[in-house]
Amino acid sequence: MLRLLTVVAILFGIFSTTVSAADLKVGYVDLQKALNLSSAGKMAKEKIKSKVETYDAEVQLRQEELQKLKEDLEKQAMLLSEEARSAKERDYQQKLKEYQRFTKDIQEELQQTDADLTRKILEDILKVVQDVGKKNGYTLVLEKTESSLVYADSSIDMTDSVIQAFDAQKK
Repeated sequence: MLRLLTVVAILFGIFSTTVSAADLKVGYVDLQKALNLSSAGKMAKEKIKSKVETYDAEVQLRQEELQKLKEDLEKQAMLLSEEARSAKERDYQQKLKEYQRFTKDIQEELQQTDADLTRKILEDILKVVQDVGKKNGYTLVLEKTESSLVYADSSIDMTDSVIQAFDAQKK
């Protein structure tokens, strides 16, 4: 909502000045699309996907170990002394806590890695948006999101040119 009000205020300010409509050139960029379709964005996705696959194998191994411990505990429960059964239960609970901590740490690490990569790429994309906007004489460039840009003709969509310029810059 705040973003929409800011855009409206900017547009009001632009139209209330002496700038004529002929001098006004407006464009928009879909930053999410640029992030997803740029080569740097695709590489970041692959990096995250690779980490997820690596961690998935470790998580699967730990899950199987926990399942085996639980099954052994259930099978041997009647045969073990109270003390031995209690020790096995403590061992199982400890390993379960370690597993939960491990999966939580993995999720946090993956989220942080994703956020760091995304932030860096978006910073670079925004610089390219400014360059493309200046080079092509745009007065105003808006971000296309569902909440801030209700309608805009596709003829003022700069996203593809921004992606091309961004990818060319990264080569």
